Parts: sequence; C-alpha cells; structure tokens
Amino acid sequence: MSLEVKNIVKKYGDKTVVNNLSFSMERPGVYALLGTNGAGKTTTLRIILGMLEHDGGEVLWNGAPLDSMKVNIGYLAEERGLYPKYALMDQLVYFAGLKGIKESVAKERIKYWSKRLEVEEYIYPKAAASKGRGLKGAKKTKPMQADQLSKGNQQKIQLMAALLSDPELIVLDEPLSGLDPVNADLFKAVIREIIDNGKYVIMSSHQMDVIEEFCKDITILNRGEAVLQGDLNEIKKGYGRVNMLVKCEEDVKTLAQQMDMNIIKETPDGMNIKVTGEEQAGAFLKAMVDNQLHVIKYELREPSLHEIFVEKAGGAHEE
Repeated sequence: MSLEVKNIVKKYGDKTVVNNLSFSMERPGVYALLGTNGAGKTTTLRIILGMLEHDGGEVLWNGAPLDSMKVNIGYLAEERGLYPKYALMDQLVYFAGLKGIKESVAKERIKYWSKRLEVEEYIYPKAAASKGRGLKGAKKTKPMQADQLSKGNQQKIQLMAALLSDPELIVLDEPLSGLDPVNADLFKAVIREIIDNGKYVIMSSHQMDVIEEFCKDITILNRGEAVLQGDLNEIKKGYGRVNMLVKCEEDVKTLAQQMDMNIIKETPDGMNIKVTGEEQAGAFLKAMVDNQLHVIKYELREPSLHEIFVEKAGGAHEE
C-alpha cells in the first residue's frame, strides 16, 4: 500500500492556500505535516480525507484516486466532534456503524480501547447503591454523556471513535493538544501501538518534540508552500552540529563577545550560541580552558526540529 499526494492546489477566490504540494508514504509509519496557523495543514488534511474539493493535483492510494468511501480512514480532528447530549456507548456504536462495523464487533473493540485509554468508568457506568439500602437497593447509573467529561477524556473518546473501524490510514490533527503529561504519555503509547500494527499515519502537531519522537519524514508548510521536505535525520545532518550550549561557574558571555560568537539566548541552563561548525566550537572550548573557566556544561548538537521550524516557517499568517 502507499499514499501519494501529487501537486495539490487549493484556492479560495484569488487566494491560494495550498500551492502545488506533493509528498508520499511508501510504507507504514508516521508522516508529519507541519506549519504555523494558516499554513495550509488542515486544508491539506481535509483534501486527503475527501472533505474538500481541490483545484488541481490528485491524492492516490495504491496508485488509484483515494476514495474515502472505499478506503478505511480514521480521523481525529483538531475540532472535536462528539454529540454533547448522547450516551458515549451509543455514539461509539453509531460512529462504528457508519464505517460498516457490526454492533457486536464494535462493542468488542470499544471494550478493548476503553480499557487501553482508561475510560472504562465512563463507558460502562456501574450500579450505585442507594444510601442505607445496600446492594438490594442498588440503582443503575445513567449512561454518561460527552459533555459530562473533561476535555482530555472527550479527546480519548474521539480517538477511540477514529480507531474503531481498524483503519488503514489514520489522520491525527493535533492529537496531544490540551492533554496533561499523564494522558499525553497514554496517547503516545497508543500511537506507538498503531505504528506497530503497520498503519499509515499522517500527523499534524505544533509540539515539535512529539514529531521528533514519532516521525521519520516531514513537510513544513509556509503560506501554502512546502519550504522543507524529507527525512528529518538527513535534514538535521545537513545543518551540521552548529548549536552550542555552554554553562560555566564564571561569566562566559564576555569571552563569547570577544570571540565574536553569535549568542542566541541565555537561560538558567546556560548560554545558547550559534557556531559555524566544530572548528569554531572547539576553539571556544579551548579558550574557556585557557582562561581557567570552570565548565559545567558543554554541548554541541544539530538544530532541533523546533529551531528548524522557526527558521523555515516563521512569519506565516493566520487563517
């Protein structure tokens, strides 16, 4: 199986919001689609999903036009879409039914994912004993509705709905947005499970550390244009080890200024300096030693995805 996005164009009047965008996935894994607000990410995702018409190009699945009615696709939208006043179990069975999943199969999958996502207590409310009447007087608790859940738990239910059909292609738009660290780790574990099961995943996120954790290949969009594409490790390697972090017991800023170093920022953790390469970084390390500075931390590394993203996508407008 493979996904290929070829020369996609989307216009609204005279405004082009996606311009000649191409990328492909030839094997299962996670592909990252990045950009600031208004860069064209969500528009591209909706074109892939068949929710929006495009003005040029094509989206192919196994070499044929991708038809969301024929290809099993799961979608976790950034704007959550649960019905607030309907019982959770009823909604999940309904969403699964829209994908052609029998109720009995849907309920088995709901059982699995509710345990996996730690929402069993909301899907399967237990009988509550009436005060002073013991078990004999137990009364059944009403099924929980979506608007009775926290935002994080609603997000879990939404993810479950996206996975119930056991989709081949999964689109995750800001999947970890608004989650606390515990639930973020839980979502990450589920994403790893999805990857291990050989799924094709397209992920959009503003959390660069999450992208670095899961994605091998990326596209960065700026005003609808692809400004950087490819294997993330190769992209970083192309920049070289040009980011230096130093921390000394003494003042190191004066020395850096004397050597005309490009100081990016100072934090309690140390001073970030942009260098031309390992030779300049080595010269600075030697100067610190020669000046008998007590070096606490010295690190030379490739730029992070966050730093690359700011360089490539900074200044993009909002939709």
